[in-house]
Amino acid sequence: MDIEEYLKKFDSVTKDPSLDAMQYFMEQYNNPHHKTKFIHIAGTNGKGSVCEMINNILINAGYKVGKYISPHLIKYNERITVNNIQITDEEISDILETLSEKVERYNQTHEVPVKEFEVVTTIALIYFAQKKCDIVVLETGLGGTYDCTNVAEGMISIITDIGLDHMDILGNTIEEIAKQKAGIIKSNNDTIMCFQDKVTDIINDKCKQENNTLHIVNKQDIKNYSFDDEYQQIDYKQYKNIKINLKGKCQIYNTAVALECMEVLKHKGYKITEESIRKGLSTVIHKARFEILNQNPYIIFDGGHNENAIKNLMATIKQYYPKKRKIYIVSLLKTKDYKTVIKLLTQDKEGIFIFTTGNDENKYVPKEVLYEEAQKYINNDLYKRELKTAVNFARSISKDEIIMIIGSFYVYKDIVNYN
Repeated sequence: MDIEEYLKKFDSVTKDPSLDAMQYFMEQYNNPHHKTKFIHIAGTNGKGSVCEMINNILINAGYKVGKYISPHLIKYNERITVNNIQITDEEISDILETLSEKVERYNQTHEVPVKEFEVVTTIALIYFAQKKCDIVVLETGLGGTYDCTNVAEGMISIITDIGLDHMDILGNTIEEIAKQKAGIIKSNNDTIMCFQDKVTDIINDKCKQENNTLHIVNKQDIKNYSFDDEYQQIDYKQYKNIKINLKGKCQIYNTAVALECMEVLKHKGYKITEESIRKGLSTVIHKARFEILNQNPYIIFDGGHNENAIKNLMATIKQYYPKKRKIYIVSLLKTKDYKTVIKLLTQDKEGIFIFTTGNDENKYVPKEVLYEEAQKYINNDLYKRELKTAVNFARSISKDEIIMIIGSFYVYKDIVNYN
């Protein structure tokens, strides 16, 4: 079976989400999600980084760790790993041999057809049970309450930074979106979050409803921050001189959340040494998030595509490369708030901007539209190019500039191939 071709047949999102299909498939497979312990992570920004940190620490602590993330960058297999080893094509095909029949049967008897994310999530939950994982780090897709992953009972729920994204599905305000994200909070367990205005009270109320213990990371507990080209370093409560192998000040808050998670796990009986925590954080890798793809010229890829992500990105660029001029190659999906993203990016009045229609004219905001929006804020150094031409053009005009490729994870595969 051609896995990519099979999964392409499904719609990617629904305007009317529910857990009906997921509950149906779980019952068909004797509820594999009841055989696994989950750390469930939701949020607008930072959930991928927290996921990678926790995964890496627990692997270093000697556990068999499943990890489920989205989207993939090159191949679907990246979404489902055990101890960082991707599920194989053969393993996916083995599960799909019976699952595809159940999907067909479901579609024949239900009004709303199965979506792609439901199929992939079902594969993941079956696989983690087959592999008898000690623990699974489970990242939501875009929501909480009706996210496919929410059939799982997280023993720990983590809510990362919440911002305005996927507003067509989740709500028009931070408060509405927070209520959706809070849907992953389950009864009689633990929830972790970093304090955030407008959000903390909503999460706290949900925790009270579910008899859930809320652990809040307060930013004043993060001390002695420093950074160099290799690591960022912090103290957090009893942890001193913790090195983090990810760039950007936003990562120190994600690190504190991961450290808080380790304390909760230790309280639950998990054996996690300080050595495994230090090694996990100092070696963590998060692809496509401020990832240096090339050093001559300097090319950095970041998939940030909403207001908070772009603000964090601009702060990180300023932090590490304050004296370098930047060339921005920008692609944005039609589902994103491109006007806000362009307004934030063009605050860099010295920047060179190359707008593209990504790798799919049907899914991306046309480069002409991005170009016209940018003209509201700056007049010079604006260009429109096809994606591959944009990369070649940036290389040709780059002298000592930093080339930033931003706005969408879905062009990563193409960019890596161009490199």
